[in-house]
Amino acid sequence: MYNQKKRRKIITFLTKITGQQGEDTASKYLSEQGYKIVARNVRFSKECEIDIIAKDKNETVFVEVKTRKSLNSGHPFEAINRKKIEKIYLGVLKYTEEKKIKNWRIDAVAVIGTVSPKIEHLKNIGLD
Repeated sequence: MYNQKKRRKIITFLTKITGQQGEDTASKYLSEQGYKIVARNVRFSKECEIDIIAKDKNETVFVEVKTRKSLNSGHPFEAINRKKIEKIYLGVLKYTEEKKIKNWRIDAVAVIGTVSPKIEHLKNIGLD
């Protein structure tokens, strides 16, 4: 029992590190594409955190980042389901209302690998 709890804590810790590395990689990628990073890891509730908020010209972009060391567990975008997007929308609506932002979109960035990561960027994801 003790070893199982300890193992879970280690896995959770390593998953957080991988996620943080992926967000760092995504932020660097977006900056190189001309985006201005405004904020990272903005929490709106226990269930809603926006990984990256950026500006792309005159548009505010809310970015969900998913990272995988490999595709053995599936593609990172597969983890962004309808429920996840709905939670993101709740945070985005709260943020845009507070900041009076009218021009915005939600993007997703997949980071695959750690040494020379492959980056995929989907713009304007939604509930369709």
